[in-house]
Amino acid sequence: MTDTPVKNPRSWLCSLFKEAVKAADPVHCLPPFLPDMPSSGCTVVIGAGKGSAAMARALEQNWDGALSGLVVTRYGFSVPCRHIEIVEAAHPVPDQAGLDAAQRILALARSLRQDDLCLALISGGASALLTLPADGIALADKQQVNRKLLASGATITDINTVRKHLSAVKGGRLADAVMPARLVNLLVSDIPGDDPAMIGSGPTVADKTTPLDAIKILEKFNIDPGPVVRRYLGHQAARDAGEFGDVPGRVTTHLIATPKASIMAAAERAKACGVTPVVLGDDLEGEARDLGREHAALARRLRSSGEYKPPFVVLSGGECTVTVKNENGRGGPNGEYALASAIEWDGADGAWVLACDTDGIDGSEDNAGAFATPDTLARAKNKNIDATEMLENNDSYGFFKTLDDLLITGPTLTNVNDFRAQLVLS
Repeated sequence: MTDTPVKNPRSWLCSLFKEAVKAADPVHCLPPFLPDMPSSGCTVVIGAGKGSAAMARALEQNWDGALSGLVVTRYGFSVPCRHIEIVEAAHPVPDQAGLDAAQRILALARSLRQDDLCLALISGGASALLTLPADGIALADKQQVNRKLLASGATITDINTVRKHLSAVKGGRLADAVMPARLVNLLVSDIPGDDPAMIGSGPTVADKTTPLDAIKILEKFNIDPGPVVRRYLGHQAARDAGEFGDVPGRVTTHLIATPKASIMAAAERAKACGVTPVVLGDDLEGEARDLGREHAALARRLRSSGEYKPPFVVLSGGECTVTVKNENGRGGPNGEYALASAIEWDGADGAWVLACDTDGIDGSEDNAGAFATPDTLARAKNKNIDATEMLENNDSYGFFKTLDDLLITGPTLTNVNDFRAQLVLS
């Protein structure tokens, strides 16, 4: 291997990230889960998410029969397909394009017959991209709730629980529309714990959460959803709305890519390079800056105690959250993780950090994530930048951009959530 952690730590960390992304590439992970073609009837594809277009292309390349369908992906994440229509919409706050696509996908699902096969391609990001508000709720109402949830520090599971109960397609409702056709779910998980019902808010998977759960989450984070949403959820809770998507014998669900598989692929590459991997888990959640400090402190302890001798790398996945204090700040959870790690390491020799989102987009900016290096704080000081102040202002993007320490990959066309590495060389 040309890159080694000692010769080029930055490039070597990038190679681990690339290995994690490769493990979740639909080209490799989708074909083994394709079902048999229907003996009669047609095959129709529906889908949503940041990886859905790449999944559609991989499906076309490995399917011998006729195909048609529609999937919606994030702006910039489209790839050309021959038979499956790809449309783009906004993420993480939904827009009219996502609503229009959801209406068309719902109509397509409702047109299916018993002999037909429906393939649902769902990946992270589908919650925002497949947006069709429940009756009586406007798109503006959902956008407002979405923004408040994203800024609250709520976990993705909490956010998706609320999204389900404001939707005409999520929480198994799209699965109900597909019936009586046969439904095969092909899912790329970005959810800690890999609960299929939470991936993309589970449009084609049975849901066991309730409207009351959604109300409690909004109360927990002191979110006022507005009078329309408040009345709607109250009415639904009073009705004790039943479970959707519970169709025994007609639905098959496969997890084709998971955060764990990606983290373990990175760990295997580290081993092959003579670096000991310390895997903390693939499902870690929490405030990004807190995890950054904790993981850097852990790596320091492992080094000082002699439990692990350098070189070693502390790996983790999952989904960090950010509680937004400054609405004018820029940057996502991985940037905050890296900045908090740099502050905790405080210029220690031999300590390198990379934190990225495997979809190539950290939050709403153009970077996948950021590097923290042994001289991060020194270089910042030379430019009169206060790292702690930038972190408090939720401006990790501005901090790392000034130092030229952003990692910009462009869309990876998949999404298995965060990838974080703390490399200790000495």
